Amino acid sequence: MIPPIAPVATELSLGEAASSTSSSQPAGVGGAEPAAGGATGAGGTSGSFGSELSEAISSLEQTQNNANSASQALATGKVSNPESAVVTVQDAQMAMDLASQLRTKTTEAVQSIFQTQV
Repeated sequence: MIPPIAPVATELSLGEAASSTSSSQPAGVGGAEPAAGGATGAGGTSGSFGSELSEAISSLEQTQNNANSASQALATGKVSNPESAVVTVQDAQMAMDLASQLRTKTTEAVQSIFQTQV
């Protein structure tokens, strides 16, 4: 059985709140099932796809916030090492590019699944 997609999309659109809702997700979204193949999360414990996705989005958001503060510090002259600020901004750009590519590939995969004749 495929869980409903609407709650996941709502969770993704919440941005910052997505990380706080990972423990209180509705039934059927990121339930107690382990990730594909029983893979374990970063902490060594098995986690659901929904919680892993929420953690990844939170990490991306934190990277973007760090880049924003580094670029503001660079623009105002408050940074002592400009190279580290530039590297922080570049890391955030690469992380966003990766997230965008993952979203595109996932969308293409879902569309391919929906078009599959049974």
